[in-house]
Amino acid sequence: MLSWEAVDAFLAAASRSCCSTFAIFLQIQGCCICLILALGWCFAAFVRSRETRRLKNIIEAGNSFGFICNDINDLEHSAQVNLPRVSVVMPLKGFGEHNLQNWRSQITSLYGGPLEFLFVVESVNDPAYPSVSMLISEFMDSVDAKIIIAGLSTKCSQKIHNQLVGVEKMHKDSKYVLFLDDDVRLHPGTIGALTAEMEKNPEIFIQTGYPLDLPSGSLGSYCIYEYHMPCSMGFATGGKTFFLWGGCMMMHAEDFRKDAYGVVTGLRDGGYSDDMTLAAIAGAHKKLIFSPPVAVFPHPLASDLTFPRYWNYLRKQTFVLESYIDDVNWMMNRALFSSHIYLSWSFVVPYCMAVMHVGAALRAPYSNYPIKETTPSCGLSLCGCLAICTLVELLAMWNLTKVEIQLCNILSPEGPRVSLRSYNWGLVFLAMLVDNFLYPISAIRSHFSQTINWSGIRYYLKGGKVSKIERLNEKGSKYSDLGGKHLYGKWQDQLNGSFLRSLSKGLQQWNHSKVS
Repeated sequence: MLSWEAVDAFLAAASRSCCSTFAIFLQIQGCCICLILALGWCFAAFVRSRETRRLKNIIEAGNSFGFICNDINDLEHSAQVNLPRVSVVMPLKGFGEHNLQNWRSQITSLYGGPLEFLFVVESVNDPAYPSVSMLISEFMDSVDAKIIIAGLSTKCSQKIHNQLVGVEKMHKDSKYVLFLDDDVRLHPGTIGALTAEMEKNPEIFIQTGYPLDLPSGSLGSYCIYEYHMPCSMGFATGGKTFFLWGGCMMMHAEDFRKDAYGVVTGLRDGGYSDDMTLAAIAGAHKKLIFSPPVAVFPHPLASDLTFPRYWNYLRKQTFVLESYIDDVNWMMNRALFSSHIYLSWSFVVPYCMAVMHVGAALRAPYSNYPIKETTPSCGLSLCGCLAICTLVELLAMWNLTKVEIQLCNILSPEGPRVSLRSYNWGLVFLAMLVDNFLYPISAIRSHFSQTINWSGIRYYLKGGKVSKIERLNEKGSKYSDLGGKHLYGKWQDQLNGSFLRSLSKGLQQWNHSKVS
């Protein structure tokens, strides 16, 4: 009985402390953060839903290829032959459960102009090499695709090294270069839509998009989904943005040939994060970053995505803020570092206070300790406000996810349907608390360690640039932390012949529809 009295006394004191002026400010601030997130997601949903309605109207008006182009006359041969050449560079590392379907969506694009696909791996020993080779062999007569061996990076991240080697090998007549990660599942008309926007507005420096995470059911996958959702607001502007996602970036090929604005040297000489480096260059030279409303891509997460893999992914996301190319970039990263830490814990603290209020209220009828007399009455009112704001926030997140799923299904009528039913919103709420609690811890650790292990490679930073690279190989993890991809060891045959034959048949039907 004494132990319960001690608990009751603690709950009463904690609840009373949580009703101080400063504590009330923190709880009101937490409610405001929820409402601001909800407002941002409502705006993003408006932009995406407007695009969905536009596509539906085009299709209902008789253009059954509205998901590819607005005007069906653009599919005429006379229009297609004038389309610019595009080189698609895909830096690869390892082989995971969703890679084959993602690569399929990339090389079966319905872009009618000259198009080449450059799969770039560090060596033939990479598990991605045999799988890509087999996929390319199935489409060798209809798709211009090849594998490039990049070798090992020495001054920058392996991904950036692969990208730059791919750019060096691209066709001399390519007007645009599109960088894609292997976890991007393209829509058939994506390359055409990006190219059309670049042609319409030559001022665009970089064009980008953003993924819609499809959680696999584990808490780690929901934490990644929750982490990406606030960032999705910056990519749902329907146009100009300050954000850049390295999974999908279209740029002018000539900028790389001439090293315009230092894009090549900025990436090559110590670059760790491709998107953060290029975004800093764009900001320094006041260049336009553009995100069209159709650039949202289904991103299925690995079914075996464990919590430790999520943690290392979060470490990577905070580690990129430690890399920079100049003093202005350093100041911007420090501002992001500080504000994100403050906002993350400001989001979590009100829920901790609410637990104290609710705990005191639940114990009051059964306690001999005078909890009711010593606990302020405002505690439950604050809990009620927080609960309402949280519900509004979750509804806004649910609505944006629903809208983006509808848009993805319209843009990929031939692909597997994406559904909202698989989302567990209880886990989403738990992931919000876990992710925002862990982010400051990860950020502080990244700041003081200045090192990260990503995909079996340990990078060290000094002065914001990569200063040392260690390849762990068999001594480290054999899997990448986000996709659960095999990074080393023997590759096992995971390609299904009948599946690829159906792919080939589908591509032939698409080509036939274009010709006709």
